Amino acid sequence: MALPVCAAPALGPPLQPERGAPARTTCPRRHSRVEAQLAASRLGSAAVSGRAGPPRGVSHEFNSRPLLDEPRKASSSLAGAVRAPLFALLPRGRRRRMHDLRRRWDLGYLCRALLTRGLAALGHSLKHVLGAIFSKIFGPLASVGNMDEKSNKLLLALVMLFLFAVIVLQYVCPGTECQLLRLQAFSSPVPDPYRSEDESSARFVPRYNFSRGDLLRKVDFDIKGDDLIVFLHIQKTGGTTFGRHLVRNIQLEQPCECRVGQKKCTCHRPGKRETWLFSRFSTGWSCGLHADWTELTSCVPAVVDGKRDAKLRPARWRIFQILDAARKDRRGSPNTNPDVNSPSSTKARNTSKSGKNFHYITILRDPVSRYLSEWRHVQRGATWKASLHVCDGRPPTSEELPSCYTGDDWSGCPLKEFMDCPYNLANNRQVRMLSDLTLVGCYNLSVMPEKQRNKVLLESAKSNLKHMAFFGLTEFQRKTQYLFEKTFNMNFISPFTQYNTTRASSVEINEEIQKRIEGLNFLDMELYSYAKDLFLQRYQFMRQKEHQEARRKRQEQRKFLKGRFLQTHFQSQGQGQSQNQSQNPNHQNLTQNLLQNLTQSSSQTENREGPKQTPGQEQSDSNTSNGTNDYIGSVEKWR
Repeated sequence: MALPVCAAPALGPPLQPERGAPARTTCPRRHSRVEAQLAASRLGSAAVSGRAGPPRGVSHEFNSRPLLDEPRKASSSLAGAVRAPLFALLPRGRRRRMHDLRRRWDLGYLCRALLTRGLAALGHSLKHVLGAIFSKIFGPLASVGNMDEKSNKLLLALVMLFLFAVIVLQYVCPGTECQLLRLQAFSSPVPDPYRSEDESSARFVPRYNFSRGDLLRKVDFDIKGDDLIVFLHIQKTGGTTFGRHLVRNIQLEQPCECRVGQKKCTCHRPGKRETWLFSRFSTGWSCGLHADWTELTSCVPAVVDGKRDAKLRPARWRIFQILDAARKDRRGSPNTNPDVNSPSSTKARNTSKSGKNFHYITILRDPVSRYLSEWRHVQRGATWKASLHVCDGRPPTSEELPSCYTGDDWSGCPLKEFMDCPYNLANNRQVRMLSDLTLVGCYNLSVMPEKQRNKVLLESAKSNLKHMAFFGLTEFQRKTQYLFEKTFNMNFISPFTQYNTTRASSVEINEEIQKRIEGLNFLDMELYSYAKDLFLQRYQFMRQKEHQEARRKRQEQRKFLKGRFLQTHFQSQGQGQSQNQSQNPNHQNLTQNLLQNLTQSSSQTENREGPKQTPGQEQSDSNTSNGTNDYIGSVEKWR
């Protein structure tokens, strides 16, 4: 079979066998036929590739090599046989490797070419722009066009680094306020965990004027002695979570023993079988379910004094008996009607006959969120029927405290029905549970007018809250943890978690319903505003006091190190110049006086008290600093 004239140059040199391959044994006639078919297929594939162009993503270099073209689909078997490339006859593994190599090399070459051309264009444009700027600013002294190649590369590298830094800064800090642009970020790389928990502004403007004694809360809690923490748990304020923190998440010499499957834990003092915590998870509901301020102040001292060596869980009739005895003692005392704002009446209830100190603590919450959370809880079937509501030695009658529902519970009640009940204890619950109900005749509404009753209850709740050892807010979990640790000098193991999504937040209400809830809880709204202001002022005061203490300790440490350095320096000089100092007695006396002053100042620094500071101590510190400055001046003069 003769080959056409146009096929001879396209065929190229004859195919050579691979090295080490056996000699070809096919007949010449068949071999010439195969070569003719291969030449025809080469011409056909080259023509097709020239007409159609390279596929998408493949450069022209590989289309000029027909041995590496991919097989194309044909409409007939003859066209497929003619257009079949040579590497279709190769093994499948080698064919796949060649195809992957081609695609990889092609994409990499394309990316490198685009990057190189882009950088070259950017550098060229930047060079002209910077040249124009430099020529206008510096004139003939500096010209970018006359710079050598190394200077151009260095300038381009600096400009690219600056642009990269700007892009990273805009990505990290998209807003106008960035912690990286402040000096505090370099001194304290860890962000403040107590800031902006409720997404409020960082600056706090106080509304109430409190004294230093109201803001400073430092309880010298003696866990090995007779001190007792009493937790007043108000419904739906996050008290359950805080109560678990007290028994499971606090660092103690003798931790509370909590067994699996039991809510109560055993919290004994070190070396004793007495409890240091009076709460739901340590002693149970010893004074009744969710006992209020009136019940706890009457029940806790009687329980502790009467059950000193027994478990703190009297029977229900025993609680009434204890409260009745407390009522008789209160009526028999000369001060039967104490002043609401008097701290002496509050302090009198914080101690028992046996000398035990009671430190009352509680948690408050935003009234609207707490009200909605209680409604959802009641809707699920909660009733709190076991609450005693004991006041003045007796529970309220059915006429004094009617029920809002007739069945076993109030499950499934709508929000409107929950708000329409005038006897609902959810209304102003926080004020009622923190005030002294004996001042208004307990639950008897006919003792005084409603306006006067509300005023007395609100002032009593504010006074009791202000004189409490500690109170926290549900909306500020980390600040609550910080103030508790600073107040009682007790640290928690793990930090508190702020949960912004609750059951109350999932309830969607309009503005009208929210205003009605605020109207039903107007006393709680006023109390929460007062408590939030006091809470944030206490937090700021404690933080400032902590910063001042840290600054004072750093100053004392620098003074101490400076004194030690001068003392060592003078001692070394005294040993080397002993002969000169013996000839001049004035210099010797001056050196002895300086060393004596150094010793006294260092001893005063070591024996100085740390955290506690009185005005007298501050004055002594200023005198010491003045004496140190005079001493340093005398040292410089002597040198």
